[in-house]
Amino acid sequence: MQNRSGPLDDITNLFTNAVGAVKGVGDEVKAMGRSQAERMVSDLDLITRDEFEVLKAMMEKVVAENETLKKKVAKLEKEVKALKK
Repeated sequence: MQNRSGPLDDITNLFTNAVGAVKGVGDEVKAMGRSQAERMVSDLDLITRDEFEVLKAMMEKVVAENETLKKKVAKLEKEVKALKK
């Protein structure tokens, strides 16, 4: 007695293989898209998060120093004005 797969088994195998192929193509397209996105981001010459944090800290320090200097200048201007009177 020979075991033959019926037409339903053949169709099931065909669909199973087709779904596997479609999934493989989808994975490949996703990988290509990710690769292209990474390339585009690297071409933008963006800074890293660490570099951003360093620059942010530097700017906060500069702003604080600027505020201190503004107050000193205002105080000195007030003293000069008082001396002129």
